[in-house]
Amino acid sequence: MISTVVWGTGNIGRAAIRAVEAHPALRLTGVLVHDPGKVGRDAGELGGLDYALDIAATDDIDGALAAVPDAVVYAASGDIRPDDALADIIRALRAGAVVVTPALYALYDPRNAPAEVREPVLAAITEGGGSLFVSGIDPGWGNDVLPLLVSGLGSTVEVIRCQEIFDYSSYDQPDSVRYLVGMGQPMDYQPPMVAPSVPTMVWGGQIRLMARALGVELDEIRETLDRRALDRTITTTSMGEFEAGTQGAVRFEVQGIVKGEPRLVIEHVTRIHPSCAPDWPAPADGGAGAHRVIIEGFPRIEVTVAATDPDGNRAAGGNATAVGRLVSAIDWLMTADPGLYDALDVPLRPAVGKLGRKQG
Repeated sequence: MISTVVWGTGNIGRAAIRAVEAHPALRLTGVLVHDPGKVGRDAGELGGLDYALDIAATDDIDGALAAVPDAVVYAASGDIRPDDALADIIRALRAGAVVVTPALYALYDPRNAPAEVREPVLAAITEGGGSLFVSGIDPGWGNDVLPLLVSGLGSTVEVIRCQEIFDYSSYDQPDSVRYLVGMGQPMDYQPPMVAPSVPTMVWGGQIRLMARALGVELDEIRETLDRRALDRTITTTSMGEFEAGTQGAVRFEVQGIVKGEPRLVIEHVTRIHPSCAPDWPAPADGGAGAHRVIIEGFPRIEVTVAATDPDGNRAAGGNATAVGRLVSAIDWLMTADPGLYDALDVPLRPAVGKLGRKQG
């Protein structure tokens, strides 16, 4: 069994605990937390399971890494603390662990990552003998391996479009929704997530991965942005009130330009309420979110993935699929040479040993 530590117990960490516990080749041996109120609590409780795992959460990073785990799922946020996240991951790599994480956007495409990110990671891998695989929570598979797989079904391909369509009203991360994305802020507020060059920093790596896999040269990467205001005040169950006239929806594209045309597109359509920007794309079934891949060509192909947790929550379901991709890569990484891997290196894994397994 591969001893595995989950580092962080927020939206991603909760899903990671469940994914590790369910994986037949992995054994959860530790959970790292930052919140003092979580120290000592059982991992099963923190993961939303209805049974205990007899593993108490700890904030002792040195102690957890001194136990030399085979693998670490780094689930702490890197959105507003990228330097700290990089330092944490380097510590785990120096300890010899295989590390999987969504936290370092620059390493979606390691070949083109800034030297100040890439070089310390490579040095830590050389020192410790571990490996690192970074894939997104937007989700990574929806913007790289899935569109590439589907593209192979067509005779001709003109445009590959990847969409994330999401209603944030049920998302349990109010600071990110209000301040990073800008929901509920005045229309003259500049949301950090869509500031010029930021979408390319986050999603440009996946555009470059698709271009590399398809054997095409990118002229450049462009961004588009549209924002809409709420026409009425709305109240959400988890985040309270959002006033009329404030930002209620954001739509942006990161476009890979090939021979002067946008041929590879990652599009995000996000709302705080379904009534805002009703003319924009929405899930076909009227749910809170979906991931869609559209291949324009012959034939036209459209694939929609709508993941839900047992309570029907699509935010949690989407997180779980992204985490599943990362956790399912661990046993493959354990057999591979130490290194820095991307989504084109790590194969999609079938659910070997998971069929029929249930969790509480």
